Amino acid sequence: MAGPVVSVIVANYNGAPYLDAALTSILRQSLADLEVIVVDDASTDDSVARLRAAAARDPRIRLFTRQTSGGPGAARNAALDAARGEWLAVVDSDDLIHPERLAALVAKARADSADIVVDDLLIFSETGPNPPRPLFHGRLAKAPQWIDLAWLVRSNRLFGAEPALGFTKPLIRRAALEQAGLRYDETMPVAEDYDLLARLLLAGLRMRAYPDLTYFYRKHSSSISHRLDLWRLEAMQANAARFRAAAGGDPAVAAAQDLRDASLDDAVAFTRLITALKARRPLQALNIALARPGGALLLRTTLADKVAGWLRARRPERPIPDVLVLSRQRVVGPTNGSSTYLLSLCRALKGAGRELDFLGPSPLTFGSWLVLPLKREMGLFRSIRLRGGVRVGDKILALSPQVLGRTLASVADAVLLKLKLIRTRLVKPAPYAIGAPPTRADLLYIARHGRGARAILADYAFTAPLAPYALTPQAPVLVVMHDLFSARGAFFEKAGAQDSVAVLDEATEMALLAQADAVLAIQEAEAEHIRARLPRQVVITAPLAVEPVAEAQPGVDGKLLLVASNTAPNVVGLQWFLDGAWPMIRAARPDAELLVAGNVSRAFPQTPPGVRMLGPVGDLEPLYTQAGVVISPLTAGSGLKIKLIEGLGRGKAMVGTPVTLQGVETLVEGALSVAETPEAFGRAVVALLDDTAARAALGQAALERVSRWFSPEACYGEMLSFVREGGRVG
Repeated sequence: MAGPVVSVIVANYNGAPYLDAALTSILRQSLADLEVIVVDDASTDDSVARLRAAAARDPRIRLFTRQTSGGPGAARNAALDAARGEWLAVVDSDDLIHPERLAALVAKARADSADIVVDDLLIFSETGPNPPRPLFHGRLAKAPQWIDLAWLVRSNRLFGAEPALGFTKPLIRRAALEQAGLRYDETMPVAEDYDLLARLLLAGLRMRAYPDLTYFYRKHSSSISHRLDLWRLEAMQANAARFRAAAGGDPAVAAAQDLRDASLDDAVAFTRLITALKARRPLQALNIALARPGGALLLRTTLADKVAGWLRARRPERPIPDVLVLSRQRVVGPTNGSSTYLLSLCRALKGAGRELDFLGPSPLTFGSWLVLPLKREMGLFRSIRLRGGVRVGDKILALSPQVLGRTLASVADAVLLKLKLIRTRLVKPAPYAIGAPPTRADLLYIARHGRGARAILADYAFTAPLAPYALTPQAPVLVVMHDLFSARGAFFEKAGAQDSVAVLDEATEMALLAQADAVLAIQEAEAEHIRARLPRQVVITAPLAVEPVAEAQPGVDGKLLLVASNTAPNVVGLQWFLDGAWPMIRAARPDAELLVAGNVSRAFPQTPPGVRMLGPVGDLEPLYTQAGVVISPLTAGSGLKIKLIEGLGRGKAMVGTPVTLQGVETLVEGALSVAETPEAFGRAVVALLDDTAARAALGQAALERVSRWFSPEACYGEMLSFVREGGRVG
């Protein structure tokens, strides 16, 4: 029988506190065709019991136990002997990996015909003030690189400036390893990974490094890889001598070995110097320093590290997030449909006793806004952080020069447009942050401020792959879909428009959603769509919950209201209404007036008679109270139409399209007038404009539907239960 694609090699010795998290991160790989070979090296804690329980839950785990401890090299060799995979992935029992790591590395290794591939390490401390940091910098952090033997050896100088590639955790083609006939050196107490990589490159294997930050390297008090006492250093010196004898006379490799050997000699001298100082033997310490000045200079590095650590320890302790709300949309209050929905979910979690911290990892969130004014609804968050901004009272100020430049250009653009010196906007809109690829800085920001979150609410499917950077794989991740993006393309193509957020094919969208523990669908039709394609995924239907007003509000004759943000579905829908329905409404009712509230007005610098573009409105209640008819003329889009539920909850007579009702047709049947063509839409509006009784009847029907189907209890009960039970269903 053919083996799995990847054999994950895990050596464990007394790693019980970290095993569950490590195995969770491995077993959640999107590349499911794998085996996990765990060799326990005679642990004295309860590691074996934990491993047996994990193996009983998932047959992909194969457990081997050693009666006597032989060190990490011996344990890994035992795992290599049992491996059946095409590729071998080394993962330490106290580390974590991103769910997409193995799939990405295998694909890249195959595409580049590499025998060995490594990725960047996100190095984090289990406790303490040290912020997470990447291993790679310089050219390694910018683009893939082929690594030759000289580069590998040179990078592994102790206390060197280059990223030490020997710390990386490789993916190795098993056939190449077998052909080379190499295994770990079991005499090495540390640096065994570097030693194997060096001998593999010497044997002719090809190694490639990628800047992907997908291996999460944990440093803690019982780690041995960063503890360099004298006997470990002497073992490394002996290994270096053996390697030099085998490496031959390549000048570049020899020069790199000279540098590494010198660093080992300095480290030995430094260790002896510290021992002499601790023993209060100053003359011996002086002789060591004079004999090896490079070792004495390491005192400076140690002192600088201690001072930096002391300063970091004086900073206020970072609170552990309870529910981390991870978002790249501009959430300052219920200013648009998606923000309204997200805040409604958060309000339900807050009401259930959870603390919430809002984290925006991308400066693109600011767009062209130099200042983000936070509305009172944002008070439900314990903390609000946006990368590239600083909070001052109820505002967040952007610190980026790019944001300042975009703001000034947008202001100038608006002035020129108002003065009619230009006909259309010259400045392109700022990049839409929600679907933008994350940067390394974005990911590090999440690791720094979101680390340890007990639950994660990922805002939009695009954000699900960012959740692992909170470094808590056991925390349940709920992704808020908002929309089924892969279903939107056909609508926009039909309307001759382009989606303002992002274009996703179905396979990509499903892959994003699959990275969460649960998917929050805003309406049942989309929930069923996801269940059919991701049958193992937990899918929770959670429509927007609203608190209905006490009685129907028929409003004023002749007054229409549209509330919409500046997104493609709203722009296309409003244009459809203005071109087809509005002329016949005005012909039948010349004094009819349409008020348009929200940023959608930015897309309509010129409007027909009777239409007033109000822009963003702080308080919508007076507008809703006055309006005789609330319209929702959508011809494209997906998800639950938030303004539909808000209008129904205010007891208003509404006119919508079949698209407006998608996913909730049966729930709101009879609660609003529905029209498919512009002509029918216009007739429905005219019929209601002068009929107060008909508007009141529709408003009352709307309140009845909202009270039954869109209460907080009906909408959010399953979500709250999922979070309360730590990601378990039922």
